[in-house]
Amino acid sequence: MTIFPLPAFNDNYIWIIQDKDSSGIWAVDPGKADVVLNYCREYKKTLTGILITHHHKDHTGGVAELKQHSNCPVHGPEHLTELVTHPVDDNDQVQIFSKIFTVIATPGHTLDHLCYFSKQETPILFSGDTLFKGGCGRIMEGTPEQMLTAMTKISDLPDDTLIYGTHEYTLANYRFALSVEPNNKDLIESNNTCKKLRAEEKPTLPTKLSLEKKTNPFLRSHIEAIKVQAAQQLNEIPAENSIAAFSQVRRAKDSFS
Repeated sequence: MTIFPLPAFNDNYIWIIQDKDSSGIWAVDPGKADVVLNYCREYKKTLTGILITHHHKDHTGGVAELKQHSNCPVHGPEHLTELVTHPVDDNDQVQIFSKIFTVIATPGHTLDHLCYFSKQETPILFSGDTLFKGGCGRIMEGTPEQMLTAMTKISDLPDDTLIYGTHEYTLANYRFALSVEPNNKDLIESNNTCKKLRAEEKPTLPTKLSLEKKTNPFLRSHIEAIKVQAAQQLNEIPAENSIAAFSQVRRAKDSFS
């Protein structure tokens, strides 16, 4: 099984899941139908399934048209009744080719956000807009407590998990990460690597959870130096509990320029 991105809009990735023994493919968060349809036509593939992580249009905008073309199953949040044929929620399972993916509910960015995790062979997480390389999604519907819970759930996965987020935000995320942890050698090294990748118009994703634990401020909001720097950017006193500390880091990123 191989996974690769089809770019869409300005910075979205539609992840394509393909198996060498099948002419079918799955698409994760297909915000634009023509991107997937053009790939299928060019490579003589058939869309056989769709995963949706949350309801935002840049993740769901192409689903209706794709269903008309392929009549494939669509797995996603249960309230998306016009799009989803197979509603799923926390701990449900989806089979994609030979792999079983477990649904992880991660409200925070949106209340309906789901991630999809497979621990078979190389662990894989489709993280949608919950976790990015060097960052996390804005808290648009949920609460800091919910988003911190989502970060904790992801942190508890195996360190070698490959994380497939759906936006190419890495360099912007790293600019903020470096502002709160400027002497982090792993962060500096990854930033330099990703600058080279983007200069060559290559994706910086997927990332590995072990790297995120070393570099991502939203998995490191418990670290004193990060808490102090985030609070200083907000002209606040450093938070004393984990939820408030995470909220400060998120708000510092929201106001970062």
